[in-house]
Parts: sequence; structure tokens; C-alpha cells
Amino acid sequence: MRNTLLLIAAFLLLAGSVAQAAQLNKVAAVVNGQAITMFDLQKAATPALAQARINPDDPAQKAALDSVLRRTLDMMIIDILFAQEAKRLKIEISPADVDKEIAARIKAHNMTREQFDAQMARTRGGLTDLRNNITKDLIRQKIMGVEVARRVVVTPQEIKNYYEAHKDQMYNKQGLHMALIVYRPGVNAWDIANRIKSGAMSFAEASQKYSIVPSPAKERGGDMGPVNWEQLNPEWEARLNSMKPGDVTEVFDLQGRKAQVRLYNPTGDNEYRPLTLEEATPRIDAILRQPKAKERFEEYTTRLRNNAVIDVRI
Repeated sequence: MRNTLLLIAAFLLLAGSVAQAAQLNKVAAVVNGQAITMFDLQKAATPALAQARINPDDPAQKAALDSVLRRTLDMMIIDILFAQEAKRLKIEISPADVDKEIAARIKAHNMTREQFDAQMARTRGGLTDLRNNITKDLIRQKIMGVEVARRVVVTPQEIKNYYEAHKDQMYNKQGLHMALIVYRPGVNAWDIANRIKSGAMSFAEASQKYSIVPSPAKERGGDMGPVNWEQLNPEWEARLNSMKPGDVTEVFDLQGRKAQVRLYNPTGDNEYRPLTLEEATPRIDAILRQPKAKERFEEYTTRLRNNAVIDVRI
């Protein structure tokens, strides 16, 4: 009898393992013949699930889980389409290209290689996932340059009109840094923000005490390094372009957390010199080009999807 029970238990355990393996090997989608398994999807969605504090095993969070999985799957489909498009266009990203981008990021965050390696060791997926993500980003950038950016036109009159409407925002931004506070859960962000505004607490002190920004930025009062104005996404570009040196934002939402940003000159000199139209032209061109490029990019990705054979199975 005992042996029979042990055999039944072993069978049930094996059946459970087989069922779990089958679920992970299940195909979530096929993109032009290339499969995305549930294992791949769940792995890619892990950071977003952790950020949103979603427990995949909690039935009450099923709707939230499905939403994150759908968004992640959509991004994975786009990544595959771009990788396939890169082959068609004979676009290649070499390991040296990725190394160069990593070196630029280390420099932008004022980190040493040792600090970067230590951070990677603490990060799920580590350097391998980072290199894969950088490769995807560089592929998109190159395709943008080949298929999108050259179709975007900004006229001199558009630049002049923007300059006249935004003169007060046109100043020399060379050397400006961005400091960031991402408030810990349970902290009254608005109370701390009011203390910063009144001068009762410095931004750097608030960052060191209440922020979850990783080291070494936290020890530097939230300093994320010099602002790379040419590589800001539209959200950050709009936020920082509306600020002047010395400004601190109100509390805003950042990936589910409360945050604040300070724009400043680390030398302590927060005076600024207005730019002439000629000096401001490259910056305005970039500002006006961004939404146009985004529109062309969305048209391009829509065309890629419409021309692809995509079979979503979840």
C-alpha cells in the first residue's frame, strides 16, 4: 500500500512538472514564422510585473497580469519585426557597437567600470540582457535613420515661429545636470516637496533620505549626470525643456512611483544666457523633428505589422 501511494505521489508530481513545462513551451505568438514562447514572454514581462507588484499566481490580479503580458508581447512582436527588417536592409549591430554604447552610459552616469559591473551583478538578467536590449535599441535607431528620419522635414519658418513663442526657454544648457528623487513607498512625497520648496530641506538631502534611486547617484544627492539633450524621449524632453537651471519640478508619477527632478549646474552657477535664433536653431529643429519622427515611426511600424503574418495565440 505504501509503495502504491508513493507511486501515485510521484506520478502526480511528474504530471504537474510536465504540465508546467508544457505551459512554458506553449507558443504565445508566431511572427513571420518565428515563435515567441510563453517562457520568453514571462521572462520579458518579469521587470514590468515586479514594478507593478503583480503576483502571477494571484487570481485576483489576472486582469492586470493579462494587460502586462499583452503589452510585453506587443513589444516583442515589434522587436522581431525590426530584427527581420534589419536583415532585409543589411543593418548589423556589432559587439563593438554595443560596447561603445555601454561605455557612453557609464560615462553619462559618472560611474566607474567597477561600479557598473557591481550594479549588473545585482540586476536580474545582468549584462546579457542589457546587451540584448541595447542591440534592439541600436537596430531601431539605425532603421529610424534609414527609413524614417530622412522623410521628416522641418522648415526655417517653423523654427522661427517656435523661437518667437519660446524665447524664454531658449538658453545655454551646456553642462547642466539632472538630479532625481524617486520616493520610497509610504513616504509623503508632497510633504517632502514642500520642505524642499521652503528651503527647510535641500533636494540632495531629500534624495539621500527618501529616494530609491540606485547608487552611486543616491550618494550624490540624486545626480544622474549631465543631461544628454539629444537622446531624451518625448516625455523627458518636454519636462526638462520647460525648466530653467535651479528649477525643481512638482511631484509627478514615474512608473507607478512619485518623483521629482531638479535641473541645475553643479558649479553652483544657475544663471543662464538667452540664445539667438541662429544658436537655438539646432535645438528647435530637434524639438520639432521629434513629434514628426514619432508619427512617421508609428506609420512605419503599422506598415510592418500589416505586411507581416502574425498569429497571436494567447
